[in-house]
Amino acid sequence: MADWELRPASAADVEAVAEVRAVVLRPDLERLGRYDEQRVRQRLRDGFAPAHTWMIEVGGVLAGCVALRPAKDTYWLEHFYLDPDFQGRGIGSAVLRRLLERCDREDAVVRLNVLQGSSARRLYERHGFTVETEDEVDVFMVRDPVFGSPTSGGNQ
Repeated sequence: MADWELRPASAADVEAVAEVRAVVLRPDLERLGRYDEQRVRQRLRDGFAPAHTWMIEVGGVLAGCVALRPAKDTYWLEHFYLDPDFQGRGIGSAVLRRLLERCDREDAVVRLNVLQGSSARRLYERHGFTVETEDEVDVFMVRDPVFGSPTSGGNQ
């Protein structure tokens, strides 16, 4: 696996993240008949919260981003995009594992949504997410904290 690191996002990262999002989501959005070149970027701009977002870098190069937004009694895993050039190297799994370990230590439920038919759904299922609800476009998934794991801090 490639060496990677997370760094806190800043407001200056918004356009780079919007571009990664557009590239990553395009195949799924086109398949669903919902791709709009401006809208895919604007939705990211409208929801970008640097305080809850990290940039994923490999060798100092932007590889993607991920956000973990706190909400009532849960975290929302959002804007998890990894440039196709960096996919398939175990980076996404490693990033997700690190964030989930943090959530387990906090005894926090994690929620997300993924597009119908997206290959990312398999990644989330491998990490314990299950379907909560779905519609023709989105699949909403949830993961309860894992107790008793070395990183959870839960009671064994």
